[in-house]
Amino acid sequence: MIAALLVFIFVVAVTVGVYALSVYVPKALARQRLEQRLHEIAQPAGDADSSLVKERKEGPVPALDQLVGATPAGAFLSKLIDQAAANVTPGGVVLASLVVGAGAAFVTSLFVRFAIVVLIVGLVGTAVPVIWLIRARSSRLKRFEEQFPEALDLLSRAIRAGHAFQTSLGMVASELPAPVGPEFKKTFDQQNFGLPLRDAMNQLSERVPLLDVRFFVTAVSIQRDTGGNLAEILDNLAHVVRERFKIRRQVRVHTAHGRFTGYVLMALPAFLAIMLSRLNPAMMDLLFKERMGQMMLGGAILLQTVGYFWIRHVIKIEV
Repeated sequence: MIAALLVFIFVVAVTVGVYALSVYVPKALARQRLEQRLHEIAQPAGDADSSLVKERKEGPVPALDQLVGATPAGAFLSKLIDQAAANVTPGGVVLASLVVGAGAAFVTSLFVRFAIVVLIVGLVGTAVPVIWLIRARSSRLKRFEEQFPEALDLLSRAIRAGHAFQTSLGMVASELPAPVGPEFKKTFDQQNFGLPLRDAMNQLSERVPLLDVRFFVTAVSIQRDTGGNLAEILDNLAHVVRERFKIRRQVRVHTAHGRFTGYVLMALPAFLAIMLSRLNPAMMDLLFKERMGQMMLGGAILLQTVGYFWIRHVIKIEV
């Protein structure tokens, strides 16, 4: 009887505990989010998050940052870093490129005795950090483009509710996640701190080099000069952006065969070279030791690269 009573009490306690967790914990989390939101709204304007002074990031070698920043390559890297939202500096990227390139060349030299191969691998390794930044930038722009129609809808609803366009920008900045929210927050802060709205919008189109953003900036600029129903314009623009997404996905479906063909044609020669090296190493050594074989390898790599980019150009359809 005592054991049965203890089991009953345990089961009741577990049941009540699960019910309490399912009922009271979501309410507590929602209340905490509400308090945090109210705290952010009531935060004074002089806090660190709303400072008018931009802090310059310093890399591991400040002297290298200054040296790279004074060159056109430094300006290109700075713009690329801003668009990728990466927590690095141009000097840090250059330093990482040198380290990766030197490391790749050193590791290759331990297995390959041909200086040209070591040099090529070193150059490829040097470009790896920049390639990573470019891919991060492309990924961030894709996420921005996917979230952009939602931002346009929120702007349109805020304007219909009676808010000014500047206030609507602040609502988008606070409601939407990254990368749309931070970019609109920059625009909102710039015009809030005295920069003309047209200049702030133009800087938005420079930070986010997308066709849809340029359409948005142009539509807002024309509406402020000539008047009109801005909410309706934003609704139409959001509809156009969503339709472009549908067409783009259909294009990717129709060009999937061409893309897969390009990948196979790029991988097939390398796979055959590896298999032939395993089956008949003496025959494959001629390609690396003889002058004619080295020229044939170089020509094959060049033609493979040209063919890959040619296939990408053929299947690339702008929508």
